[in-house]
Amino acid sequence: MIERLKIYLKSFLNSYSQVFFSDSRFFALALVIVSFADLYAGVYGLISVITTNLVAYIMGFDKRTVSRGLYGFNSLLVGLGLGIYYQPSLILTVIILFASILTLFLSVSMQGIIGKYGLPYLSVPFIIGAWIVTLATREFTSLGISERGIFTLNNIYTLGGLKMLNVYEWWNGLEFARPLKIYFISLGAILFQYNILAGLIISLALLLHSRIAFTLSLLGFFTAYLFYEFTGASITDLNYSYIGFNYILSSIAVGGFFIIPSWKSYLWSIILVPLVAILTISMASVFAVFALPVFALPFNIIVLLFLYILKFRIKPSESLAEVVIQQNSPEKNLYSYTNAISRFRPGLERIKLPFYGSWTVSQGHDGDITHKGEWRHAWDFIITDAGNSQFKNEGKLLEDYYCYGKPVVAPADGEVVYMIDNIPDNSLGVPNVKENWGNTVIIRHNDYLFSSLSHLVPGSINVKEGQKIREGEIIGRCGNSGRSPYPHLHFQLQSTPYIGSKTLAFPLAYYIDESGSNTGLMSFDYPVQDHKVSNIRSENLLKQAFDFIPGRELNFKVSQNGTERMEKWEVLTDEYNNLFISSTGSGSRAYFENDGNMLMFKHYDGRRKDLLYWFYLSHYKVPLGFYNNFEVIDNFPLDLFVKPEVRFLNDFIAPFTNLIKSVYRLRYVSVDNEISPSEIVIESDAANSVIKKLTRKMHSRSVIGEKGIKSLLIDCGKIKISAECD
Repeated sequence: MIERLKIYLKSFLNSYSQVFFSDSRFFALALVIVSFADLYAGVYGLISVITTNLVAYIMGFDKRTVSRGLYGFNSLLVGLGLGIYYQPSLILTVIILFASILTLFLSVSMQGIIGKYGLPYLSVPFIIGAWIVTLATREFTSLGISERGIFTLNNIYTLGGLKMLNVYEWWNGLEFARPLKIYFISLGAILFQYNILAGLIISLALLLHSRIAFTLSLLGFFTAYLFYEFTGASITDLNYSYIGFNYILSSIAVGGFFIIPSWKSYLWSIILVPLVAILTISMASVFAVFALPVFALPFNIIVLLFLYILKFRIKPSESLAEVVIQQNSPEKNLYSYTNAISRFRPGLERIKLPFYGSWTVSQGHDGDITHKGEWRHAWDFIITDAGNSQFKNEGKLLEDYYCYGKPVVAPADGEVVYMIDNIPDNSLGVPNVKENWGNTVIIRHNDYLFSSLSHLVPGSINVKEGQKIREGEIIGRCGNSGRSPYPHLHFQLQSTPYIGSKTLAFPLAYYIDESGSNTGLMSFDYPVQDHKVSNIRSENLLKQAFDFIPGRELNFKVSQNGTERMEKWEVLTDEYNNLFISSTGSGSRAYFENDGNMLMFKHYDGRRKDLLYWFYLSHYKVPLGFYNNFEVIDNFPLDLFVKPEVRFLNDFIAPFTNLIKSVYRLRYVSVDNEISPSEIVIESDAANSVIKKLTRKMHSRSVIGEKGIKSLLIDCGKIKISAECD
């Protein structure tokens, strides 16, 4: 029962905050207060929200959609609009109840009609519902038009006496620049509250909720204001109906909510606002014939058109990207996106090295032998010993070369589209320039990416054209066929399926660079000539500890600053098959991916007090292999470890640049036995810096045993946590 009440309360608050594309409780409470600036309008708005959400729950609609307020906010606007326009009465209450149900039906229908194109339905249900009810109520002679706006002073005196009346008159006596005054009233008009105070409260709440949204609200409105001035259109019309909210909402929607905030999204906000203005002016003339307000129709049309045409781009831009995982905050969307782009490169195939063990790059990109011109983006690999020699004995036989006959594997999942396996190996130093590529396998990974592996041993290829293969599956053996003076593996990526195609500059997802004194993890990078590289060699102890398969449960005894508690985790998947660890007590979620070689956390949603949050930070990126003198470096999204007050000013400029860094470092500390380990210790740090000045730091130490995670220690200033896994 308590859990159900929490869901109802969440759906109620989100129905208010969703008007500004938010799920902030603080922002929602501010909007609830503003909606009651006109008492009766506030009451009818409240009735509309409660009615819509209850009917949605009873009818069995998706609880997650209801709890997010995606159905309730349209009904809220209908209730507020009718509550402002008509005198309170029993008949108005009944009409609003039915109007709320109608708006719910419209919202669900729009979700199906518009949603199938991957588009939001915005406030279209409110507009249609409000028009239908407005036209119908003209025949309801029992309804009375509200006169509260005419007798405002009397109403204020009745509600709060002389003191409230004096405050009201003092407030109205304050001087505001005319554009600023219209801006505030336009903000208030979103909730049908046509006064400066309502707009000021909303603007302050918007500022505290999102600096990006606040900035965009100013950008959108004042772009429209200047356009009106430039064209000579009557600003009186704008002042009279306060339809300036069309420009505010358009700018927020395009600049920072449905599009990742960037200089391009800001530029498009500026470009689209005049279109909204032109549409607003023209439609106001048309709808005046029917004595209907345009409401937010211009905002809806332009934003939906823009989002729709973006889907037809042949090559989407990283600087004008649509939001995929909506977090109801421009800052969170931005920080998560920029972090994901650098860590996961969405849309890029995860290509790995096509061999086992450590190999040396004998010729890299732009090599000085054959990797030139159209074939410049390729690698040649050999195996070398401690003395950097590629052969044993005197190197007179093919078998003397360390790489000869070694397995060559698929660099990623795909389908074999070409193979040739009958070209003999060359004698050492005598390349076959007629059959340049030698024995070759070409694999299609997607329609625009193919890998080609050449110079294989004749008769060693064990795959056929049309065969589906998995990453790491052996396809043949390294040989000396084709234009190859000595045994080596030629590896290139290309955009067409033909042998000898021009090469493609495409990074490897991640690999270990073993050159020099320190071993390093390289992500989305290109192996360099003379460097020794390998795929991650998984350690069973680490693989088992972090093998978070659905259904697995972990129980921790946690001591935090002297207080003890139990915390239980369960590994689950969501409806999109995304893996996450859930803290069963709080519902917090830590999303991750694990391909057997690397554990990478992707997103955290929930309480920052849970052990799961600290585990997420301390194990943000863990290669599942033990390497001495090994360090992993990565970056956190700024909203996860940086406190809101620290990034407040940074949020204003975040679409263009960042003054804050939030860095993750992991080190392998010790292993009790390198051949057959039973305990591995790893440490990690999280550190924030503002213009290179350290502002916050966390240190963690994890002990991994034969049964998995044994213990975890966290030190983050005043927060001290120790945990043991049962």
